[in-house]
Amino acid sequence: MWASLTLQAGYNAALVSLGAAMLGLTAGAVGAFLYLRRRALVSDAMAHATLPGIGLAFLAMAATGGDGRFLPGLMLGAALTAGLGLLCVQAISARLAEDAAIGIVLSTFYGAGIVILTVVQSAGVGRPAGLEGVLLGQASAMLASDVTVIALGAAVILLALWALRRPFAMVAFDAGHATGLGLRVRLLDTALLALTLGVVLIGLQVVGLILIVALLIIPAATGRLWSNRVGIVVLIAACVGAVAGYGGAAISATAPNLPTGAVTVLLAFAVFGLSVFIAPRGLLARWHHGR
Repeated sequence: MWASLTLQAGYNAALVSLGAAMLGLTAGAVGAFLYLRRRALVSDAMAHATLPGIGLAFLAMAATGGDGRFLPGLMLGAALTAGLGLLCVQAISARLAEDAAIGIVLSTFYGAGIVILTVVQSAGVGRPAGLEGVLLGQASAMLASDVTVIALGAAVILLALWALRRPFAMVAFDAGHATGLGLRVRLLDTALLALTLGVVLIGLQVVGLILIVALLIIPAATGRLWSNRVGIVVLIAACVGAVAGYGGAAISATAPNLPTGAVTVLLAFAVFGLSVFIAPRGLLARWHHGR
C-alpha cells in the first residue's frame, strides 16, 4: 500500500493514480458549482447519454479500418450524444418537470447504448473486447496517452472554471439578481453543463459513466458541510475528489480485483460520512447548538 501511495508500485500504477487524482480534483471543483446550482441530476442524464455515442463512434472508426478503441474518437462520439441528451432534457423540461425529463432521457439513451454495444459485440469488427468497461471504468488499462488526454482536459476545464467562478457563484445563489446585473443566466448554465460534460468525458476511463456522477456530487456535498463560502466549498470539494481518486487507485493497485472507480467512490463517501458527524454543519454541531 505504501509503495502505491508513494508512486513506487510501478509505472502503470503511478499513471492510474495520477490520472484518477486529476479527475477527482476537476470533478470536485466543477461538481461544487453544479451542486450549488441544484443541477446535479442533469449530470446523471448526460453521463448515461454518452453510451450510444461511444458505441456509434466505435462502429464508425472500425468501419474505416481502425480497431475502434481510439480514445479521442470515442470521447467525440460520447460528447455528441451527451449534447443531444442535454438538448432533449431542456426540450422536455419545457413541458414536464425536470426530474421527469431527466428520467426519460437517462433511461432511453442508456437503453439505446446497451442495444448498440450488443450490436458492436456481435458485428465482428474492430476490437470490441472490454468496450463495456466504460460503464464502470477500466483504469487498469490506462496508457500514458490516456493520462495525457485527462490532464489536458482537466487543465482546460479548471482554467475555464476559474475564469467563470464569480458569475457561476452569483447565478447559483440568486439567478434573479444575476439577471438584474446583466448576466446571461441561460448562457452561464450552458457553460457549466459544458464543463460538466468535459468531466464526464475524461472520467469514462477511470470511473465509468455510471460512477462519475458520484464523483461530481459527493465531494461537493462534503465541502458544503464544512463551509458557507463558495471558494472554500470548491477547494474542499476539489481536495476530497483528488484524495479519493488517488487513494482509490492506490488501493486498487494493491488489491487488483477491486475496481478503481468503485473504490474511489466509496472513499469519497467515507469522507462525506465522517463530515456528516464532525463538520461545522454536521450532526454533532447541530446537537451542540441545540443544547
